[in-house]
Amino acid sequence: MSFFISDAIAEAAPAAAQQPDPLASLILPIGLVVLFYFFLIRPQSKRQKEHREMVAGLQKGEEIITTGGLLGKVTNVGENFVTLEISKDMLIHVQKNSVQAIMPKGTIKELQ
Repeated sequence: MSFFISDAIAEAAPAAAQQPDPLASLILPIGLVVLFYFFLIRPQSKRQKEHREMVAGLQKGEEIITTGGLLGKVTNVGENFVTLEISKDMLIHVQKNSVQAIMPKGTIKELQ
């Protein structure tokens, strides 16, 4: 004999088996997909779109920072690459996709 459950209750036959509602079993997975879309997928695609627009709108003379942390002034904009002047007479070429942000004018002068 069990201390917590009497033998009569433990051996009782289960109630009549009912079939679960198929619609109710789909609510949780559909809800999870909707949550993932609104909290992960949609914001990420919005950020990617904003980054593409920023990269497409790069112009000569803008001060930018790259994903590697380089701060420089754009001297030439090509189809896939940007030429940055990171110090006097020091030019480097970086991919457009590596541009992280466009900085306000005068940022480089403030750091010198």
